[in-house]
Amino acid sequence: MTYSAWFEAVDGSGGRHSLGEVIYRSPETGALLEVVHDLDALRNRSAAAWKRLFDERYGRTRWPYGSGVWSKHEWVQPHVHPDHVVSLYEGNTNLFWAERYGAQIGVPDLWVKQCGTSHTGSFKDLGMTVLVSSVKQMIADGQPIRALACASTGDTSAALAAYGAAAGIPVVVLLPRGKISAAQLVQPMANGAIVCSLDTDFDGCMRVVQHLTEDPQIYLANSMNSLRVEGQKTIAIEIVQQFDWEVPDWVLVPGGNLGNVSAIAKGFLQMQALGLIDRLPRLACCQAEAANPLYLAYRKAASEGRALSEADFAPVEAQPTLASAIRIGHPVSLPKAVRALAATRGVVEQASEAELADAVARADRTGMFNCPHTGVALACFEKLVAQGEIRRDDRVVVISTAHGLKFTEFKARYHERALPGIDAPYANVPLEMGADPAEVASAIHRALDRQA
Repeated sequence: MTYSAWFEAVDGSGGRHSLGEVIYRSPETGALLEVVHDLDALRNRSAAAWKRLFDERYGRTRWPYGSGVWSKHEWVQPHVHPDHVVSLYEGNTNLFWAERYGAQIGVPDLWVKQCGTSHTGSFKDLGMTVLVSSVKQMIADGQPIRALACASTGDTSAALAAYGAAAGIPVVVLLPRGKISAAQLVQPMANGAIVCSLDTDFDGCMRVVQHLTEDPQIYLANSMNSLRVEGQKTIAIEIVQQFDWEVPDWVLVPGGNLGNVSAIAKGFLQMQALGLIDRLPRLACCQAEAANPLYLAYRKAASEGRALSEADFAPVEAQPTLASAIRIGHPVSLPKAVRALAATRGVVEQASEAELADAVARADRTGMFNCPHTGVALACFEKLVAQGEIRRDDRVVVISTAHGLKFTEFKARYHERALPGIDAPYANVPLEMGADPAEVASAIHRALDRQA
């Protein structure tokens, strides 16, 4: 069976465009594009057969199907030949049962999908393997692409630089000066990218990269390019697969540029359309209070007793936040996110700086090691439970977007109580002692007594 996919505008305008074309918006209306699959062809294989095929490929060594993304090759980019796949064994990440932390909040069936345990330490790898593989296929087919480029708040640049280096394609990354962690900055430097530090915020970097990629030889790698969605949607498929093809009740996703919210919804919708699942989970988009344009739009619509629409949205100037990767005031994937929330009866919640920092520290004490963006989702989880929106017997999945080791400065400052405006009730500092064995043992016992 031959499978196919193509670009179409999200608003239904215009016609089809080849996935091998350098295009990001509808030429007719300027609307964002999305990848559309030939579902009739995919239905020629039964739901049971798809499940069996995906399970047979899971984590195996046959190229490229051991990847959590490329094990779903036919659902992702069927036109990309395996010889042109650029994979760093992304996906297949742990679905961590956060039983202790969940029980503390009142929902013991809580799971954290640890997308940060990937090659570059974030979920961005899932989308970037698809985009870079697609570009490698384009180049093989004669497209004169000379470089890949992105604006980034850190994780996108790290993923693009790594996959570009693996493919042998030059990479340009535009970063907001002084607004990303040292670990995030060093990754694209180490992978040989052209790293540009701009005196602006992420939205300013996006304006520059959109101008830069008007040159068709420099290919845009930001999430407005819907090729990345095809990789990120496999998060949804993998979650259901890890639950033996059962659907959770809730999935909570940190939201900045909003590409991941729409991608995860797309994965669930595609499974439902092809009969692998019979219902959808509810999605919660979780924003930092300092960068919350979708939350403000959602509250505006709710206050008027109606559903969220694009007309409710107004961009904001994102303020400094510990969750730096989602410090975005004008998300480009807004239309897709609004549709995703409508399809899944979704909600939007926000977290303050203290709420996200304390949620990270509280959850870390139960065995996790969370980034601040995951902290936004965990804090929103706590708030939705307190509001009664999430019930005690719900099965809940929180998407962890990056590895905590990328944000050691944030964690160290929390435990040193050095974050402005944050009391840090879960701070834990080293006990300074002498070297006398009896005195050390006595101090340790006193510390254990305090924890009891």
